[in-house]
Parts: sequence; C-alpha cells; structure tokens
Amino acid sequence: MKKQIILNAFNMNSVGHINHGLWAHPRDRSVEYNTIAYWASLARTLERGLFDGIFIADIIGVYDVYQRSVDLTLKESIQLPVNDPLLLVSAMAAVTQNLGFGITVNANAEPPYTFARRISTLDHLTGGRIGWNIVTGYLDSAARAVGQEGLTAHDTRYDRAEDYLEVLYKLWEGSWDDDAVRADRAARVYADPAKVRPVHHEGPFYRVEGYHLSEPSIQRTPVLYQAGTSGRGRRFAAHHAECIFVTATDKQTARATARTLRQEAVAAGRRPEDIKIFIGISIIPGRTEREAQEKRQEYLRYANPEAGLAHFSASTGIDFSQYSLDEPIAYGTSNAIQSASELAQKKRWTKRNLLDELALGGRYPLVTGTPTGIAEELESWLDEGEIDGFNVAKTVTPECFEDFVELVVPVLQERGRYKTTYGQSSLRNRLFGAGDRLPDRHPGMRFRRLKKEG
Repeated sequence: MKKQIILNAFNMNSVGHINHGLWAHPRDRSVEYNTIAYWASLARTLERGLFDGIFIADIIGVYDVYQRSVDLTLKESIQLPVNDPLLLVSAMAAVTQNLGFGITVNANAEPPYTFARRISTLDHLTGGRIGWNIVTGYLDSAARAVGQEGLTAHDTRYDRAEDYLEVLYKLWEGSWDDDAVRADRAARVYADPAKVRPVHHEGPFYRVEGYHLSEPSIQRTPVLYQAGTSGRGRRFAAHHAECIFVTATDKQTARATARTLRQEAVAAGRRPEDIKIFIGISIIPGRTEREAQEKRQEYLRYANPEAGLAHFSASTGIDFSQYSLDEPIAYGTSNAIQSASELAQKKRWTKRNLLDELALGGRYPLVTGTPTGIAEELESWLDEGEIDGFNVAKTVTPECFEDFVELVVPVLQERGRYKTTYGQSSLRNRLFGAGDRLPDRHPGMRFRRLKKEG
C-alpha cells in the first residue's frame, strides 16, 4: 500500500502569515480573522476535505529587524496584529468532529504549571484532538516584551525547554492514575485520593510543587510538534517530537533532513516511524493549466516580496534593507532561527535572490497546476523527499483551501494517496495508529510510573 499523505492547513490568528501581501486581494477574507465565523467556516471546509489538522503558528513579539522598525510590519500586517491561537480551538472543535489542532506556544513564555492545565482542558473539550507545537522563541522583541534583557542564547533556550518538558510530563503523565476518577455518587467519591499525587520538580530552570489541576484527558500529553532543525533543535526533536516541521526548498534537502532526523530518533531510543515529517508548501490549483497559471499571476500582483523579506529578516536577525540587490550578505551565526541563516548561506542568496524566492511573499515551495499535476508533485515530495505530509500555507483565504478540497483531494483519493474517511479516536491514534497515549519508548512515558515522592 502506498504511503498516504498527511495534511495540515497552515495558518495564524492574524491577517498576514507566510505569503505576505495577499490580504489586499479582493477575494481574500483574512481581515475577518478576529471573528468566530471566519474560523468556524474554515474548520468546516478543512474537515470536509479530511485534513488531519490545522496547524496554527504564533509569535509573541514583533518583526522589527527590517529597517529597524515595525512600519512595514504594520502596513502589510506581517503577523501583526496577532491574537492568541489557543482561544480558537473550542470554536473550531464545536463545529467539527475529527479535525486536529496543532497550536504553537512558546515554552519560554509562560509557567509550565498553568500551561499544562490549558492543554489538558483543550484535550478534554476536543475529545483528544489537541497537539502542541513546541517553540523556544527567536525574537529579541518578544524577550524584551516579557521583561527579559534580550533573547537568551539559542542552545540555552532549548536547555530551558528540556526542563519545561520534564515538568509537563510529570504533570500530564504522573500526577493522576488512569483510574483515579471514580465519580461514585453513592460513596461520595469523585476522585480517589490514593491515586492522585503531587509533582515535585527541582530543575535548572523550573521549580514546581503541586498537583496537576486536570484529570487525565484522552491523550494525556498532546501530540508533540516541533520545528527546530539546527543541530540543537534536531537533538531536541529526536528526543521529544512526534511531528517535525522542516524547511526544504527541494526534495534532496528534504530527504537528507528526514534521514538525519530519523537516525537521531533511533539514537535517542525511539523508532524511525515514531516521527512524522512535514514541509511547508503553497499550492495554487486550477481546473486547467491555463486557469492555474492565470490565478498565479493574479496572486503575484498582490503579493509583497519586500514584506516577505522583512519576515525573513526577523528569522535570521539580519536587516536586509541595508544591502544592495547584489551585494554579498554576511550571514554568520544566528541567535534567531539558525536553520534559516544556514539555508540562505548555503544558497548564497543575495537580496535579489531572496526577493525572487519571496515572489509570492513567502518562502515555501510553490506548486501551481491542474489537480493531477499537483497530486503528482505532492506524491513526488513524499516519495523522493521521504517526508510524510505537508503544512499547506494559505494564499488567498478561504479560496485556497476550498479549491484544494474541491479539486485536489478527489484526485489524491483516486490515486490511493489520501484517506477517504477519518480514522477513529484521538489525533495521535489517527496519525500513528498505535493508541491514544505516548508509546512506551517515548521519554515522557517514564513519568507515568511516578511515585509519591515525585
């Protein structure tokens, strides 16, 4: 049986996300992002297309590296304004039955104790459909906004996230036994005190003593997403992540990255199949090749490559506005997203090259064509790139997802590369087919047998 494609819609609780400038397109409705109706309608469309999930990005700072200001960021709504992603979940879950939710939250931005309750609450309310995209932050503006002197060193942020995860595993997996809740009205016992224990944690970054406030949810620990592909990021992902989001501009790069990640997972005591690997991609389908190409040209007229460059400046920590079009760029070592700088340095991108790459306002591979042509290209990425699925970035919303569901999904199904119905139970079980909980070989599971002494 051919490997089936896993699909997430890639979005953000904001006007602009990846493909910048398209909010100005007359058919785009992204400016309605702060309404429940907008998100509920999108969720219904995605579930109709059997999308595995909606992956919602987030930042807690602003893009102020380019031109050393937020002027362009505000004019083009380059992820500003941006609202809380977690608050979207209940509204979308209420109008769907199967759609999963991968929500981005910075592990260094809020205490693990209260965050654990928020995620458990959402796992209960969604019936086990919640995932967490673990990020460590890369914006100096975010660090300053939450009272820090500035962004801490890249690897230190991952060290802190390791300690954060240990607290969470203890809370999610170890504080309550599976049978702690009895709900016995006659005996007047809702939860058995002998089966609930406090967590005691003394780590290098966090000190926690307390009971997890939520009873066990379907998944306990949410599906763990992660997007770091620096050396330190890969080690973190190999240890913790179940779904890994990588950046690749070609299939050879995707294959090399996928193989490295799976090898590191094995070295961490896991199995290659314990991780699913995704790339970001933009798709413009048409019923005919001519229709698709005309739509692409139409989109390009509204896209803003300079806004994409401002986004990339924040990703690398480099103010590209100070360079001329063909001047060599000194990339060096980044304290922001190291993989972004490494890619640009490897490609020897000048400002002109970057603007060409960002023609649609975003940096992901762009696939334009008929449904059959798009299906063939997605299959090729899966087979040659050795990945498992895609985060489909929005272009003109909602038509980009509506077109994909109407035109591309049926072709993928006919070719046997996409499901025709949802699987059962939790998001984790649908992705991996091995139950609702973390597998025993995952490091988080060693806390399931947490003793009373912590």
